[in-house]
Order: sequence, then C-alpha cells, then structure tokens
Amino acid sequence: MSPPRKSQIVPEVPFDKDGVHCGFLRLFHSVHRSAYGFIPIPIAVFRNGTGPTVLLTGGNHGDEYEGQIALANLVRSLDHTRISGRVIILPMLNFPAAMAGTRTSPIDEGNLNRSFPGDPDGTVTQQIAWFVANELIPLADATVDLHSGGSSLMYIPSALARRQADPDRAALSLRLLKAFAAPVAYLTAGGQGTGHGGTLSGAAATHGVVSLGSELGGSGTLTPAALRIAERGLRNVLVELGILPPEDRVPAEASTRILEVRGAQDFVYAAESGVYEPLVELGDTVKAGQPAARIHTPETPWREPATAQFLGDGFVLCKRVPGRTMRGDCLFHLGTDTGL
Repeated sequence: MSPPRKSQIVPEVPFDKDGVHCGFLRLFHSVHRSAYGFIPIPIAVFRNGTGPTVLLTGGNHGDEYEGQIALANLVRSLDHTRISGRVIILPMLNFPAAMAGTRTSPIDEGNLNRSFPGDPDGTVTQQIAWFVANELIPLADATVDLHSGGSSLMYIPSALARRQADPDRAALSLRLLKAFAAPVAYLTAGGQGTGHGGTLSGAAATHGVVSLGSELGGSGTLTPAALRIAERGLRNVLVELGILPPEDRVPAEASTRILEVRGAQDFVYAAESGVYEPLVELGDTVKAGQPAARIHTPETPWREPATAQFLGDGFVLCKRVPGRTMRGDCLFHLGTDTGL
C-alpha cells in the first residue's frame, strides 16, 4: 500500500494553539525572477479552547471582492477571547488570481473552484485545491466560501448551500442559510447538470462537512450593501455555530427568501454570438417560454436578432453583465421558491 500523498504547501501558522496566528501558506514556486521563492497565501487562525471549527474563504475567484474585504475586516476585528473553538480565515485563497483581479490564475489559468480535490504535485491551482481539501476541510465542522458573480455576472446578494441527504446536515445547512440573513438564499444539487463540478463545496461534501456559499453581487466591483451583508452573515454564522456568543448576532432587516436551483433548466445560454439585450431584470418572476434576451449582430444590422427563452418558471437570481457575448455564455439563471 502506497503512503498517503502529502501537500508541498508549508503553513507558517499553527492550527492547534490558542491565540491569534497570522502568516502565510508557502506554496513554493520556482520562476525566472525567484529560483527558490514561494507564493504567500495569507492565512489567519483564531483559537480559544474547545468548540467547533469553521473554515472561511474568499478570493477563490480573484475578481470577486466582497469576500476578500469582509474576511480581511474580520481578521482585524475578531476578538479571539470571545470565541469558543477555532476560526480559520483565508481571504485570498487563489492568491495569484486575487492579485491579478481575474477569475482564473495568471500562472496556470486554473479555475480553483473547478479544481477540487486537486493534486499535491500538480499546478499551482491544483496544489491549493489539494491543501484545502485534504489539510483544512478535515479540520472543519463547517465551511463558508464567499463568492459573487465576478466580472461577467451580477447576482441579487444571495447565500447558498448544497442539498444534504443526511437530516442533521440538512438542518444545519438551513440554519446557516437563515443565519447568514442574505435577502435571498438557495439550495443546489451541486454540480449536477450545470458543469459546476470540482468545487470547494463538493470537497466539503466528500468529507461530510456542511458548506455555505454566497453570490454577493458581482460586476467586478464591490458595493457597500453587499459588503454589509457579507460581514453580518459571517458574524451570524459564527454565532449559529456556537463559536461566538448569542449577543453578537446582528439582526437582519427581513427574513431570507429560500429558493432552489434545480439544474440545467434554470440556466439560459447564448445560442449565438453578438450583443445581448436583456429583456428582464434581476428579481423579476418569469415563465417558461418567456423571451429572456435578444442577441444582436450590429455588424450585420439587417439580420434579425436571435431570441433566447427561459426553459422554466422562476425568479431571476443572476444576469450577465458584459453586453458583448459569445455562443455558450450564461445570460441568466433562476431560482424557484421552496417554502422553507
């Protein structure tokens, strides 16, 4: 039997000592300008006695900024003497992509949230995925991976979780969704039918760890409203897990609307390349067969635009941002009410 494969990433911080420990994960990467250098992935570990462990990550995609800023703020503000357990924070998980402000890594073009469980001897992105999947997630009772729509999509600020077959994990997922207190939350079936495999949440599911995600806006920018939702959500999740005391809970303005994303029928894609004209807005309720967008070809203005239609009924959670689009680009996706 071959020995277990080990990550080549070296943490500068301990995970088993009380206190606040800040430093870097050293991902050694030899390049022309630095033969023996490493990529410094920032990490902070807060620990105080016994209790649950939560893994909090942002910058999984480098052009999504809400999580990066919310977690950086949390690193500076969290009082470890008020917690019971452990909080592991990585605000810039895909550090090369986050520094470049791009969805994928400029080093290997890796999309970290399609790279799990990774490879300890693989590319930079695969090594990050392996370390998270095999060194960090097994330490955790829950994970929160903060995302937004990045440069190409805009979401109604939302939280999300995978559907869980286990009743206890399903109940915890729903509690965390409601505690996060985003205006909208939705349940997914994972990557089934959408091509969204290889995710951090999938790696968590493999280890039986409950995972929470978010889609906190997008358009390649950061809004004060989305940041407030992220910061409130993080605090409330720590309270819900019993890591912070109940008096630290931040009240929400309204209850969360719980939706589900059923699969491929909730997504609309461009069937042609051109300039897309959206026919609905975020938050609209639509019907199957309703026109979603027209794809124009201004270079041949006499040609009739192609029309994309919704495949099912639902609530518009997400829309594409750039007007110029190519065949296969996602234009919209929907959610449907669950009554939860």
